[in-house]
Amino acid sequence: MEDIVEKERKKEKILCLHGFRTSGSFLRKQLSKWDLPTTSIFSQFHLDFPDGYFPAGGKSDIEGFFPPPYFEWFQHEKDFTVYTNLEECVSNLCNYIITNGPFHGLLGFSQGACLAALLLGYHAQGKILKDHPPMKLFVSISGTKFKDPSICEVAYKDPIKVKSVHFIGAKDWLKLPSQELASAFEDPLIINHPQGHTVPRLDEEALKKLSNWIADVGEAALHVGNGVLNENKSTIEKAQKDESDSQEQENK
Repeated sequence: MEDIVEKERKKEKILCLHGFRTSGSFLRKQLSKWDLPTTSIFSQFHLDFPDGYFPAGGKSDIEGFFPPPYFEWFQHEKDFTVYTNLEECVSNLCNYIITNGPFHGLLGFSQGACLAALLLGYHAQGKILKDHPPMKLFVSISGTKFKDPSICEVAYKDPIKVKSVHFIGAKDWLKLPSQELASAFEDPLIINHPQGHTVPRLDEEALKKLSNWIADVGEAALHVGNGVLNENKSTIEKAQKDESDSQEQENK
């Protein structure tokens, strides 16, 4: 038991920001789509799922199939150029990161991805979290940039040098904005999928790309070596093999 606690303590943390008018627990459920049969694809990291700072100000798209409460990080006009409570949200998240961190990286869906990218851009420019170590990774699902010029001139001034993977749906109404967000990062990995505005189920090819990317960023994070990476990488590889073998048996 103590060994398990110690391994968990040594894991790098990823802060996961949910979408508009949902919740941290719902994002956790969404990401379970990527789990392998015997392990989480993010098993080498500790994932943190806070709720947004403001109660949902209107109807949630997940009402009826996932229980409330629902939250939002900030509010915006329909054209996404005017924002309310954004500065307060950024300040609150910075306090959360300082109190509960350090965090190795950020993950976000929709509004959460937009906000996470903003934090990474601001951090890279020295606007926030000046005493926090540089973030190393970003997972964006249906993300987008802010449109306010005063924000863009700072957050996206230079390519953001954080290893990033961007999931972009062929039927997502944020397909083009997601591509624009990816272009704000240095050497992004883009994983296209045929679905819409959702955390997608991944086919074998996409799952392999994500697994390899996670292994690469995890290896960089744990270069000093504490044994967690190799153990988890082996577990993931074994789970992928078991899944492949199972599919082969089904096809016979």
